[in-house]
Amino acid sequence: MPIHLILGGARSGKSAYAEKLAIATAQPVTYIATAQIYDAEFGNRVAHHKARRPSDWRTIEQPFNLGATLLNTAKPDPCIIIDCLTLWLAQCICPDCERPPTFDWPTERQALLDALAKLAGTVIIVSNEVGMGIVPLGEINRQFQDEQGRLNQAVAQLADQVTFIAAGLPLKLKG
Repeated sequence: MPIHLILGGARSGKSAYAEKLAIATAQPVTYIATAQIYDAEFGNRVAHHKARRPSDWRTIEQPFNLGATLLNTAKPDPCIIIDCLTLWLAQCICPDCERPPTFDWPTERQALLDALAKLAGTVIIVSNEVGMGIVPLGEINRQFQDEQGRLNQAVAQLADQVTFIAAGLPLKLKG
């Protein structure tokens, strides 16, 4: 089961690169979109991503319970794209986001990691690298940066391949 983690900054080209890899597999593709839309500008970003995807790709919009969704979706033959871990994490830890009533971030995180270790098929995961700048102001911002770094490291350990994208150009980090 190949897992490929694609890291990069905002607007680096990481999603487009993940989509290109998925097309190259010639497998049926399921696209797991983790974002919730909270404003019109972000809705436009999501619409841009949707318009770029091939029409035969199945889309699952799943902002929570990502591990369970993967276990229910993965099969030996298809390719799954998760786009992206960054928005998923932000929704999971943001106190203002609409989370399920019994939600627990450490449990959610572990469920994802456990699922990734069990999956069949090809899994391409998109995530932002957020640790290359300054330490942000504000407790929630620092918590986000720390959790994103820890999550990326944990997924990278499970991944067969890790690629960093900058200015649309891939740099192989692992595999």
